[in-house]
This record gives sequence, structure tokens and C-alpha cells, in this order.
Amino acid sequence: MRPARAADPNRPSVETFVRADRVCETAAELVRIDTRNPPGRESAAVPALSNLLNALGCDTDVFTSRSGRPSVIARYGRGAPGRPTLLINGHVDVVPVVESDWTVPPFDGLVRDGRLIGRGAADMKGGIAAAIEGLRACIDSGVELGADIVFHLVADEETGGDHGTAELVAAGLVRADACIVPEPTELRVAVAERGSWQARIEVFGTAGHGGDPGRGRSAVADAARITTALHLARFHARPHPLLGSPTCNVAMVRGGVAANVIAPSCELTIDRRTLPGESAEDVHASILAMIDASCPDVDYRVVPTFFCEASELPLPHPFADFVDACRLDARPDRDPVGPGVGPDQGFVGLYLGSDARFLRNDLRIPTVVHGPGSIRQAHGADEWVALDDLTAAARTLARAMAGFADFAADGAAADRNQSRQTTGKM
Repeated sequence: MRPARAADPNRPSVETFVRADRVCETAAELVRIDTRNPPGRESAAVPALSNLLNALGCDTDVFTSRSGRPSVIARYGRGAPGRPTLLINGHVDVVPVVESDWTVPPFDGLVRDGRLIGRGAADMKGGIAAAIEGLRACIDSGVELGADIVFHLVADEETGGDHGTAELVAAGLVRADACIVPEPTELRVAVAERGSWQARIEVFGTAGHGGDPGRGRSAVADAARITTALHLARFHARPHPLLGSPTCNVAMVRGGVAANVIAPSCELTIDRRTLPGESAEDVHASILAMIDASCPDVDYRVVPTFFCEASELPLPHPFADFVDACRLDARPDRDPVGPGVGPDQGFVGLYLGSDARFLRNDLRIPTVVHGPGSIRQAHGADEWVALDDLTAAARTLARAMAGFADFAADGAAADRNQSRQTTGKM
């Protein structure tokens, strides 16, 4: 694998053209746009994103889902046959806020103490800003990009992706040789992530007078037994090397009719996180087996409500190595660029899910997740991303964009050599 480099060897490397003030300004501009989902306000960000990408010379379009949700598609490059394409996939929507929990207005994009604070700063408008700055740095450096850089800045990731990346895939609009998703990873390279299987568990009891609870059967009490059986249970004897063991969170409980009545019904909502290779049927069966083994006399029904697959880029993989090399080479010094991150850190898995699954599972596009910030700050009050992380991510992405054509050419050459060895042709 050849490293990313400028066309003129006497010029500085592309990552040195990343401007910390500019990436911060872009991220703050995006945070100030309220794109909460639900209800799905991504259209508010379309003008700003289109203007930013058009100013860089991208051909920009807006794809609108059947439900009317927009995603921005932009290409920097000629789109010529045989020219490699690096895709940047990022989501524009953010989760709702409880404003009373925040110490600052959530959509002000406040910069304080080396942090950008606001809903979406970490998840993931900071990552989108870093990717845009990466392309800006390539352009400013004068490097001749041998690959097309495509942005898919999509709707609806936070509620499953059906109105964003999934529709782009279904429409045949996702074509790339590799993809980087700049979700928050603490500047690590993530190659695997859990999926989610959610369900409603209906528990049935027998009503009776609350003064004599032994004469009926409490659905609430039986639901408590199911909760004990499932919550924090171990579903696999052999954990995944990056994702650990699957988990089950009993997230909500609803039941009973009055304080003086034995509860005739109760309902649990569960979220069972999954590992790569687990199907919806596999997970459903594991839930039934766990309940039946622990609560054989309980009357219940499991109603699945949602499923998204886990995904991974199996290691070793040359694209994962390429992005990790860009991460290390783009550092201004050889010191770690984030908490606990260093040259021996290795690849990581994510307990969260992202749109990377559509690219890995449906299209077999090699995809890694790498971006600024931490999932520990995402979705909470006073969400933030460190300004240094924005700059570091932009440096890595600039180097990846500049070096992707060389990487793709080396891969094609390796494939040709392998083919010659197999067939004996020269």
C-alpha cells in the first residue's frame, strides 16, 4: 500500500492543509440547524450542505425518499469508467432533546473550553464537517485526486435508516469501491458493530382482589421474572472478539389496572443486541429459550417489532489497514490523538448500530467507521465534541481521500497478480 501524497513531492502533505478554525466553523454551522428525528427535519440542512459542497466543486443533487425525506448526494470527480470511488456516508438527523436537561441551548453551536457543544456535535455533524474539511484540504493542497469522492449525507439514520441509506440502496444509487462512515469512534477505526432486535413481550395473568394477591395470578410479577431472566443475560458462550456477548435490555414496563386489582396483563419492551451472522429468527428463538428455561409456567407472547442486522468487515482487510495507516500517518506528531488511542490500539467494534450495515451486508462494500467524538457524549444533554478531534479526523480523511486511488490501484494490481498465479498467464 502506497501512502497518501501530494502530486508534487516538494509540497507538504495534504493533511497539513486542514484548518482547525474552518472545520470548527462548519461543524458549528451544521449543529445550529435543527434536524431532530422524529419528526424528521433533515430538509432544514439541505441548503447549507448543498452550498458547502457546491463551493468545493461537487456535483450535488437531492434524493427524496418516498416519504418526502431528503438526502444530499454529491460527487467530486469525473465519474469516469474505471475510476475508483470513495464514499463518505453520514447522517444529517439528530435525536430529540429535553431542553431542561441542558445547561446551554442545544442548537446554538457554542464553542467553549476546546469543545463544540450542541445536539449532533458528536453524532454526527462533527464527522460530516471533518469529511468536508478533508476534501477542502485536498483541494487547497493542489493534489490531483485520482479517485472520485462521493458524499451521501442522509436522512433517518437515528430511527433505522429506512428513509435514507436504505432507499438509496434500493434505488441503485450506492456504487463505491469503499466507504468511510465518520460516526464518533474516539478517532479509532471500527470494523464491526452490533445489530438490534426489538420486541414487545405480552404477559397474561388472572385478575383478582388486591387484598388477596394469592388468589389471582399477577402478570406484573411474572413480567418481573421474565425481566430477571433476560436483562443482562448471556446468550453466547463464545463472545465476538470486538463486540463481546449479545445483551438484552428490558427497556419499558407497562401493566396493571389499579392498586387494588391483581394485574391481569403486563407488557415489556426489550432490545436484544445482536452479533454478525445472527438472523431475526435466531434471536427470536434465543429469547423464547431463555424465558422458557427460567419461567416455564408463565403465559406470554413475544411480538417482534424491529430488526437491523449486525455487520462487520472481516479482518484482516486491506481497506481497514489503509484507513488505520492514514490515521497514524496524518498525526502531526507520533503521539496519540485521542483518549487511549495509539499505534498499538488496533481495530475496535461498536455496540451501537450505523448505516454501515447497509453497505457491508447488502452491497459488500468494504466499510469502516471512523470519526471525531465519543458515543458516550452522543444522545445526552450537553453533547460535545473536542475541537482537536475534529481537526484530527479531518487530517485522516484528507489523507485517505488523497491516497485512495493509489490504494485501489495497488489492490487491482494484487488481484491481477493473484489471477496470473492461479491461471499461469503472464
